[in-house]
Amino acid sequence: MTDIPLATATEDKKPLEYISDVEFSDLQLSASLLRALTERGYLHPTPVQAQAFGPARAGKDLIVRSKTGTGKTTAFGLPLLEMIADGERSVKALILCPTRELALQVAAEIETLAKYKNVGVATIYGGASIKAQEDSLKAGAAIAVGTPGRVYDLIQRGTLNLAGCNHVVLDEADEMLNQGFFEEVNRILGCLPEDKQVLLFSATLPTDIQGLIARHMETPETLLLSGDVLTVDHIQHVCYEVSDAYPKPRNLIYILEMEAPKNAIIFCNTKDDTQLVTAVLNRNGFDSELLNGDLAQKERERVMGKVKRGEVAFMVATDIAARGIDISDLGHVINYSLPEDPAVYLHRVGRTGRIGNKGVAINLTSGREFSTFSTLEKQYHIQFEKRPMPSPEVATKMWTDRHLKEIRNAAASSVHEGFLPLAAQLKGHPDSDEYISFLLKYFFSHLRVEKVRHIEEVKPSSARPSSSASASSGPVPRKTETPSHAYPKADRFWVNAGTQDGYTEEALKAALDELGSPGILKWDFRPTYSYVWAPPEHSGSIEALQGKLLGQKALKIEKARPPGKPVRRKAPRSSGA
Repeated sequence: MTDIPLATATEDKKPLEYISDVEFSDLQLSASLLRALTERGYLHPTPVQAQAFGPARAGKDLIVRSKTGTGKTTAFGLPLLEMIADGERSVKALILCPTRELALQVAAEIETLAKYKNVGVATIYGGASIKAQEDSLKAGAAIAVGTPGRVYDLIQRGTLNLAGCNHVVLDEADEMLNQGFFEEVNRILGCLPEDKQVLLFSATLPTDIQGLIARHMETPETLLLSGDVLTVDHIQHVCYEVSDAYPKPRNLIYILEMEAPKNAIIFCNTKDDTQLVTAVLNRNGFDSELLNGDLAQKERERVMGKVKRGEVAFMVATDIAARGIDISDLGHVINYSLPEDPAVYLHRVGRTGRIGNKGVAINLTSGREFSTFSTLEKQYHIQFEKRPMPSPEVATKMWTDRHLKEIRNAAASSVHEGFLPLAAQLKGHPDSDEYISFLLKYFFSHLRVEKVRHIEEVKPSSARPSSSASASSGPVPRKTETPSHAYPKADRFWVNAGTQDGYTEEALKAALDELGSPGILKWDFRPTYSYVWAPPEHSGSIEALQGKLLGQKALKIEKARPPGKPVRRKAPRSSGA
């Protein structure tokens, strides 16, 4: 299969695939779709969304080449929803995806866009109850999203009737063909009406797609928005040559200490490696979950749910298990082993650096992987930054320092003197190491969950994407803030303590409770200060905190002005935790 070559990374700015100078209101969308987009905080479409809407809405066949992460789902979702009448109960549009994970993500995004349209969406994929999917179709779904194998099964069973289906989308068509779905896709397309509209979206256009285009598309319009090459812009490629002085999983641990990624997908070439790496990570305090071909669908969904909610930092996966997976704000991809096929490397690292954001690909390399490494450098012009492997002593010190800092920050914002006698007794206990280890694990697990929960609570619902929506399926959201009138029956107070002081929400709330401030309804954290809302009957107790010490910091509390009367205030200086 001949594919499009890879470009060398260019200058440090967002490429044209992510920039559009029009607004969604310029596309003459219906009020229901505009309302759904506005609630998501979306104002500007990406270029693929802006340019594909007109011809797709006019019913033309369309070939779109646009990189993953540029918003292709919304690009075909908007015109489809405009062409389907409210209240439609038979399948009018079919969207084919290469994997069940991608099908679930696409369906979730379409449902979000259709929030104010009376249009049902059915998701059809293998590994789940076929009866439940048939019931979903019988209940009345105007749009069916699914994988080719299960879609064709339901056609054969007579429960998916495509006689009235006028629109079909082939999403990630290149990946669909790579997975051997060519015959199924052809058979499915043959079950649709002759005058069907075909929308083909793909990151690349390999030669195998040409036959499918000639057979099923009529004078298609073509949008080549990725230029002439498949790029990996905004991805920094780093390699560490693993040391034979200690086992390979230990090399990974030391690299994680050196790089300190917030989150990552760690790719392994075998299922055995995913099990080994996951076990080693968890034993060493790195919360991780594995994803390989042996996992049942419910278990896969459980793992993906934890990863997308931010409850797990590291997902250890094989290529097959990770197909179609998209995680918003994924900062790192780590190749525990380089793939034998250099093209697979491009698909792996393409999961970071989405929507023009920066990403990092970290690679553990050894002598036997030199061939793949050399091909990536010479044929695809990828420049790798070679970094020295940290020594065990350096890695251990970094690990200790980072965790001590988190403990110190939490301790500074909490009143805990009452437990000092127990701590003294614990130090002399024969099982003290085991007990302290358990307490540390519990603390750091709890701390991570609280950080994620705080981010979700402070983030306004209008700017919060659905749990399955991904960066690849929508435009860049605008930044919004919590309105000051969120609690009209409560008083709002300004507090001179914020995230730069090292407080989590729970730590600061607990500290203020200890000082005598019950009844706080809501927090809104900022870097150097915070807002709190409390019912009027508790206002006096909060104002009484003025001047009290929080750690080594004297608290300043002021009742905030009502909405419409902004206060221009210089940000208070942080005086330390």
